[in-house]
Amino acid sequence: MVIALRDKWIWDSWYWHDGTRWHGYFLQADKALGDPELRHWNVSQGHAVSDDLVSWEHLGTCFAPSVGPAWDDYTSWTGSVLQDDTGLWHLFYTGSSRAEGGKKQRIGHATSADGHHWERVGDGLCLDLGGDLYEEYDPSRWHDRAMRDPWVMRDPEGDGWLMYFTARVRDVAEPNAAGAIGLATSPDLCDWNLQEPVFVGGYGQLEVPQVLEIGGRWYCLFCTDAGHWSKAAVAAYGGPPVTGTHYLIGEGPRGPWRVAPGPFLDGDMPCRRYAARIVETADGPQLLGFADRPDGLPFQGYVTDPDPIDIGADGLLQVGRPAKAAE
Repeated sequence: MVIALRDKWIWDSWYWHDGTRWHGYFLQADKALGDPELRHWNVSQGHAVSDDLVSWEHLGTCFAPSVGPAWDDYTSWTGSVLQDDTGLWHLFYTGSSRAEGGKKQRIGHATSADGHHWERVGDGLCLDLGGDLYEEYDPSRWHDRAMRDPWVMRDPEGDGWLMYFTARVRDVAEPNAAGAIGLATSPDLCDWNLQEPVFVGGYGQLEVPQVLEIGGRWYCLFCTDAGHWSKAAVAAYGGPPVTGTHYLIGEGPRGPWRVAPGPFLDGDMPCRRYAARIVETADGPQLLGFADRPDGLPFQGYVTDPDPIDIGADGLLQVGRPAKAAE
């Protein structure tokens, strides 16, 4: 195991390299809760640093829900971290409120001088849904309003910034075909404007998106549950659905995107690893995610060892074997 704590469950994680070392951020909850399913509503964010993505020094809790009442006083879920041109650190995260029972998700923003001690920008809220581009809360179709897991990056086609997030769209008859990768743009990391989703369909939700360019090709990682595959996705796959991490292939950062053909990148039943991220290293891209229920075990709650990602001549991705396993 790579990122693990004896007294806490760990799940979704995200990474940033500051030019010297890796910073890993992750969701965590106390094992004293007894039931790992309670972790989502008793969450904070942890922080650890590493020189090699294998040995980590834990720095403790770095972020938590607001002291209520506030729009994010219930949860502070998955996000992403980056530094701007001045070296200022930015955290974008998912929040929900107790007043709404955690049913409506919004996206928040905090900054830091050192990557550990964060202060919300204003009240933290930087982006909410509005208009008719995305589905609002409709309990007859889904258990929550999806607007979460922000992935923020520089716009390679302009001077601003792009934010991708997990969402759903309206006016799609099959709930499991309404999942979307949402998009917002900003000139300065503070003022954000909703845009049309860059991808819709295939699954009821495409969680924890990560958009990146590798070798001149564009990829968007996402994770999903076997129970959230659309009828069309099941038919196209030609086998039983699995839970885990897969990816889209795009012609650019705004797409158009399509679900990668062939085997699911990193899926299994029961799920072995979930919410995986690709980190680019001198040895090539590596995949890290949290151990869910490998080999049918109860929920494990730690980040697994990184596995290399092999890229075929056709641009398709495959999880490879670490060098130590091949010796």
